[in-house]
Amino acid sequence: MTTLPSPTTTLTADDARRIVLRAQGLLGAPDRRAGVRGVLRHLGAVQLDTISVLARSHELVPYARLGAVGRKAVEAAYWSDAHAFEYWSHAACILPVEEWPHFAFRRRAYRNRPQWNHDLPDGVYDQVIKQLRTEGPLTATELGGAKRTSEWWDWSGTKVAVERALMYGEVVCVERRGWKRVYDLAERAIPGELLHDELDDTACLRRLVRQAGQSLGVGTRADIADYHRLKGEQVDAVIADSGLVPVEVEGWGRPAWADPAALAAPPRGRHRTTLLSPFDSLVWERARTERIFGFTHRLEAYVPRPKRVYGYFAMPVLAGGRLVGRVDPAREGRTLVARQVTLDGPKAAPAVAQALVEAASWVNCTDVRVERVDAPELREPLTRELSGLLGQR
Repeated sequence: MTTLPSPTTTLTADDARRIVLRAQGLLGAPDRRAGVRGVLRHLGAVQLDTISVLARSHELVPYARLGAVGRKAVEAAYWSDAHAFEYWSHAACILPVEEWPHFAFRRRAYRNRPQWNHDLPDGVYDQVIKQLRTEGPLTATELGGAKRTSEWWDWSGTKVAVERALMYGEVVCVERRGWKRVYDLAERAIPGELLHDELDDTACLRRLVRQAGQSLGVGTRADIADYHRLKGEQVDAVIADSGLVPVEVEGWGRPAWADPAALAAPPRGRHRTTLLSPFDSLVWERARTERIFGFTHRLEAYVPRPKRVYGYFAMPVLAGGRLVGRVDPAREGRTLVARQVTLDGPKAAPAVAQALVEAASWVNCTDVRVERVDAPELREPLTRELSGLLGQR
């Protein structure tokens, strides 16, 4: 086992929190010239999800960092000019195309996987590849159908084959069309200089551990492993050579590693005030979110309605470098509806109101209506702030 050097830097909990916010692009001036593509490269991965309330999660992530970037521009930035590809990272994620070689370890693991949940009918894989070569890019429906029945899990042989080819790296998802994956051959979709599996597992893992550390700013072993869903032992094998440095963070009670560039310059600048997607990488890992922000984050979309505490798609509210509340949003025509609002005290009301009004403007809503505030005494301060801001528009 590799012996790691002892930490020579001790960070306060507030130091660590500010480093994390800057690393995630939520502290300091946003790089508007780099735009959405800059956000993607900075984060290394942007999670996709089917749920769309205000917008889909991959749209909400750049919005939180850049402000009201056009939603069509977001899609174009991700998918045009072979800039990105979709693959399994933290979950299904959009990834910068230059990271393709570093996921060779995962493609190899899928190719060597002994068992699958879905059977692959004889000949279907080769037929899918042949069809994509002559007719692609295509959706699973265009390839012959995605499902055998209406059950979500009951994939057709074609769908099984094309998803298997995606995991192997022979096929790439080049865009989402009506939320359906659009598949093409990797040989067409990935630039030739990147289309290889030459890096061994160690080189791949070393890069992804370093990239996770840079995007997190500072993190524990579990934090770093979770970013691209690596195993703890995979992180252990390469972290000493990753370029990350061991640090001690007061109150964390466990070893941590930091990006040396994040330690070199104190994080300064303006804090973003914004609604965050529940799938934002700032709050991906529940234990980390509680450790850094003292904030319990849980997506309740898949929790039965009677058991929900904060709402179907409760979005954390970031302000002043803190998570100060939650909003469960909906839309009715041109009204953004806050079905349920949770505030961390009366001082949070101005920030939550600002976040709601800015989000409403972004999705072309002209009004904001609050249905429920968890603490009834905070309803009046919040609605007063909202009225003032809406009156200025």
